[in-house]
Amino acid sequence: MLRRTKILATLGPATDDPQVLDKLIEVGLDVVRINFSHGAADEHRKRVEMVRDRAHAHGRQIGVLVDLQGPKIRIEKFKNNKIELAEGDAFTLDAECPTDAGDQNRVGIAYKTLPNDVKRGDTLLLDDGRIVFWVENVDGPRIECKVVIGGFLSDRKGINLQGGGLSAPALTEKDRKDIKLAAELKADYMAVSFPRTADDIKEARFLLQEAGGYAGIVAKIERAEALDVLEEIIEASDAVMVARGDLGVEIGDAELPAVQKHIIQLSRSLNRVVITATQMMESMIENPIPTRAEVFDCANAVMDGTDAVMLSAETATGKYPDKAIAAMDRVCLEAEKQLSVRVSDHRINTQFERIDEGIAMAAMYTANHLNVKAIAALTESGATPLWMSRISSDRPIYALTSHVETRRKVTLFRGVYPISFKPESSNHPQVNRDAIDELVRRGAVRDGDLVIITKGDLMGVGGGANAMKVVRVGALAEAGED
Repeated sequence: MLRRTKILATLGPATDDPQVLDKLIEVGLDVVRINFSHGAADEHRKRVEMVRDRAHAHGRQIGVLVDLQGPKIRIEKFKNNKIELAEGDAFTLDAECPTDAGDQNRVGIAYKTLPNDVKRGDTLLLDDGRIVFWVENVDGPRIECKVVIGGFLSDRKGINLQGGGLSAPALTEKDRKDIKLAAELKADYMAVSFPRTADDIKEARFLLQEAGGYAGIVAKIERAEALDVLEEIIEASDAVMVARGDLGVEIGDAELPAVQKHIIQLSRSLNRVVITATQMMESMIENPIPTRAEVFDCANAVMDGTDAVMLSAETATGKYPDKAIAAMDRVCLEAEKQLSVRVSDHRINTQFERIDEGIAMAAMYTANHLNVKAIAALTESGATPLWMSRISSDRPIYALTSHVETRRKVTLFRGVYPISFKPESSNHPQVNRDAIDELVRRGAVRDGDLVIITKGDLMGVGGGANAMKVVRVGALAEAGED
């Protein structure tokens, strides 16, 4: 049984050994994440090069997603690395405090305009909400706070404003430099951190294209205010990431499950790819098996329709990166057996504006109501397989294309599997036979199986799919005609 949900894993020190990366590929890795928040450009180059080399050795396509750091709203450093705060303590966040001079009473802040964004009565959450401050007063560069929830606070921990509203721009100067690196690396996807509006996504796309890049743009939904313009942000993007860490801190953990389900549903309805991320197998940073809660979390995301589930520190720095992917693989496979995951009424009452979209929808409706073994989508850009993948189904969709960029792109699409395919002929009956022969050669289908083929009259032209054909394996060769 082919797993339809894709596994996205973050690379880091724990995966720098080629043998470890080989194991990750063998147990089910589909896409890698390169986190630009950590490491130098040369490290990123080396990791991307190694991924593509090892993927080639395994006869696989592995997509590459680079993740921009975004604005870092953090405290600075303490003289002694950390302090312990008690409930009721007075503490000041001071924009004028030297970088490494924090003490029991105050600490510097990296985001110098934070005092302009907060006021008396606001709640600030530090270290993913583990420490909570109530703002008593703002005096110039100083935010005078009272500790509501205490504990140990160490260097460079993040700061969130409960309810959102921080004015930091989504793209920093570092991000602008890193966008050029993304283009150089020929990244397949580029994630934009902390977007507030669709304009943030559009700006990132413009800068990437200006640098010669072609990556799909991923909007990371992690600001409370992004939820107010969620549809606009999704429509401006190619994919969406439910980044549950900062988002959960800003809106509150109790609201997060419903918001996650809404983002997944809306993304799919708008024909966008959606990734569920953050703490999915967090305990596996240190342990070889996940908790039952993590199993349920991953399975629920699959049953809600997410395209991909993501691992962060579990693979980047964890002790068991291959076991984390293997665990995610078996949970996804089991969740995909549920009937609700295999049936769909997606856009059943919708008018289609494009012919290729109509072909994609017709193919999936036919596949779900006929004993079809596989779908062979001959594609240039990957658009037709993307639309197909929005329909819940257990039929595999094979994206047959000569373009390596398209093959890497579809690695993130739920239920879509890339195949390198370059027809030797422009004769349509021969192309059909070659496509079926390729699926037979790979063991995807065999004599007697029904297969749906979609393609365009003008091969080599993107967005031109205008034909669907249902064939029986073996019948084309016998008939010798289209």
